Amino acid sequence: MRALFSYLRLNLQWKRQPSKLWLVFMVWIGCLFYVLFQGGKTSVMLFVMVSLLSLYLIGGGFRGVGRAHGQRHLSTAGDQGEMILAGDQVQVRLDVTIPGFLPLPYVIIRETLKRHNGESWSFEESLIPSMRGKGELLFQTPPLERGRYRFYGTECISEDIFGLIENKGQFTAPGEFLVLPRIAFIPNWQMGSRYSRLGGQQTSQLMSRPETNQINGVRDYVYGDRISRIHWSATARTGNWKSKEFEHESLPKTVLVLDAIADHYESDAAFELAVSTTASMLDYGVRERMGMGLFTTGQNKGVFLPSDHIGERQRMRLHLVDVVADGKGHLLDQLEDHARMFPAGTLFILITPLMNEKVWEIFQFARIRQMTPLQFLIHPSIEKNKEAVINWSQSAHARGVSCYPISSLEQLPAALGGGAI
Repeated sequence: MRALFSYLRLNLQWKRQPSKLWLVFMVWIGCLFYVLFQGGKTSVMLFVMVSLLSLYLIGGGFRGVGRAHGQRHLSTAGDQGEMILAGDQVQVRLDVTIPGFLPLPYVIIRETLKRHNGESWSFEESLIPSMRGKGELLFQTPPLERGRYRFYGTECISEDIFGLIENKGQFTAPGEFLVLPRIAFIPNWQMGSRYSRLGGQQTSQLMSRPETNQINGVRDYVYGDRISRIHWSATARTGNWKSKEFEHESLPKTVLVLDAIADHYESDAAFELAVSTTASMLDYGVRERMGMGLFTTGQNKGVFLPSDHIGERQRMRLHLVDVVADGKGHLLDQLEDHARMFPAGTLFILITPLMNEKVWEIFQFARIRQMTPLQFLIHPSIEKNKEAVINWSQSAHARGVSCYPISSLEQLPAALGGGAI
């Protein structure tokens, strides 16, 4: 009996609906007294009707809403397989099973989706279960940003046909997924032409990479090419002198340094652009088989040594899903604390919105350790400060540092391929 009352209290929500339950109970007591003291066919018929109604209302608690369970299936509308990129929508199918012997007119399903930073979305839909208590709910999330997402407890709510008693139940259908940062496809990075305008020992090392025996294509003849380099078939076919183009050895190891200090960004959109730029460069490194590392300066620092191993690249991608602009202190101090991860000859790519003397100190830190510094200048409001950005870029080039101003992710391939601001 105690278990029965406990179950009814859970499913009928006695504490939340005492007035309605007491009203039903008082009506039934009144009809009982009417039969005992008045008698007659009318009182008996009224008592039977109220008793059946009371049994129906109380029996609703045994209809299984409190024992409901379900399974969740997630899919994307795009063609990216299991990878979900920022901006995608996730389609959710929830198969609900409600045990019980009484049919339900309808069931309201409430879902809560939470992001790792605390943001949440609520979804509420209704479904009509079958005679066996099965139902299917389909809905679609809004476009999601980078992060980890999880569905929490699913709430089922049903009412009797009179709307007097509300029955509730809750179950957990696991549903977790990751949303990767936006990625821009970079077809080419004209590092050779960019570095050719610079001077210094590091540039000479980059430009003097030895050639392999693998032919990469055909180019126009340049005065001074050896006879052995001439491509005779292409020369005869085109009527112009052509030379063989050989592949160079792999590029030096590269380290992407993502500035995740909160005070350096004017908005969340600026930091998301920085993360997407980092993810795009990481994707380019995978395709070009470049040994890439990653260093982020948030409270949850990411330190990944340059590597071309697939498992290490996957760890970097997952770290970019969780990274938040919550860092404090000076960027240079954090770099000096982890100086061991920056070997000599490394391409040192700094991704930051800073344009001040602190950046020159960081470039000096890179040069002292025989690294080649570059900067990806994250500046979404580039149109408002176009003159300052151009002056900074020109000043960086004058000091022998390549600077790529990035105002949007769509502009990244053009900037790396030689496009103008």
